[in-house]
Amino acid sequence: MSSPGSDRIEDVMTELHEREDVAAPVSRRNVLLRLGAALTALGGAVMALPIVGFVFSSFARPKHAAAWVSLGPLEQFPVNQTRLAVYRNPYTRPWDGDTANIPCWVRRIDEQNFQVFAINCTHLGCPVRWFPGSRLFMCPCHGGAFYEDGSRASGPPERGLYEHQHKIEGGNLIVLGGYLPTLAEPL
Repeated sequence: MSSPGSDRIEDVMTELHEREDVAAPVSRRNVLLRLGAALTALGGAVMALPIVGFVFSSFARPKHAAAWVSLGPLEQFPVNQTRLAVYRNPYTRPWDGDTANIPCWVRRIDEQNFQVFAINCTHLGCPVRWFPGSRLFMCPCHGGAFYEDGSRASGPPERGLYEHQHKIEGGNLIVLGGYLPTLAEPL
């Protein structure tokens, strides 16, 4: 048998559950379940941010920061010689370091005519090297060779070296820098 006090407690509990304005008691199980669901949702959102950024970055316009950059005074490039020159990429980030220094080959044909070649082979992008004895640019990766005017001599490359746009201003040789050439976007 139940005592009169326990019957009264049961009646009060039943009345509380039947009333709509009183919330059900919060259990530890419900709190942990909600906390776990919130942490899972937060973790999923944090993991999804880079993926969403990657997908939508393809819709952004590419940033080409092409600018005219000086390679140095004209006296630095003797007539009928090819020299290596380096310029600082105008589109750099603070963490780029030495990778922002872009090398190029400068060929001085006569007093006012120059050719400025990208250092990359047109086959797979390996850096070509100038050999003054044979007057050829050679690619060490697959044996591509280019004449001194940048045209293809032999090997797997199907075209000549890429040429940078350049001009002479105030006694300096200026080159248009800011992006590297590819077959899809030659200089």
